[in-house]
Amino acid sequence: MRNLQITHWCHEIICSQAPKGGFYIDATMGKGNDTLFLCNLAGESGHVLAFDIQKEALRMTEALLLSQGVRERAELILDGHENMGRYAKPETADVICFNFGYLPGGDHRIATAADTSVEAVREGLGILKRGGMMSLCIYHGGDTGFEEKQKLLEYLKKLKAQEYTVIVNEYYNRGNHPPMPVFVFKNI
Repeated sequence: MRNLQITHWCHEIICSQAPKGGFYIDATMGKGNDTLFLCNLAGESGHVLAFDIQKEALRMTEALLLSQGVRERAELILDGHENMGRYAKPETADVICFNFGYLPGGDHRIATAADTSVEAVREGLGILKRGGMMSLCIYHGGDTGFEEKQKLLEYLKKLKAQEYTVIVNEYYNRGNHPPMPVFVFKNI
């Protein structure tokens, strides 16, 4: 059986939809696993932007990309994901990935927040190409995660169906607030 953890599931969906050699954004770089995945999808002709507010995340991601020989494919940016519009032009990204929550193994007091996360998704939708997709892994336990999940889902529910297709998934038989994979497709 294939791995059905949230990030692997999201990667499977991305691979089924995204063109190779494109422009991708990892809006929440963390330890760099999504950045590495996107760099491999980008190949030598594509490009990746990756964002995080923690220097430790950039350090870990850079080390991972160097160890895999793909460092030149990504621009690592120490800034909040809500500011991605400063670095990418409208309607240019093929894929944008988010992992909401905190840096695994890091300081749990430093986590994504409802207001900036909704703003980042709004910003990202403007950067996304027609036919592009956004992947959101919503980890919603902890002090602020429930509010963040609620605000993100409220925002996504209001997107115009003529412009976007939003698919919300659940790990239906798992307890303890399992993560929620969400996919947003910008209609052609």
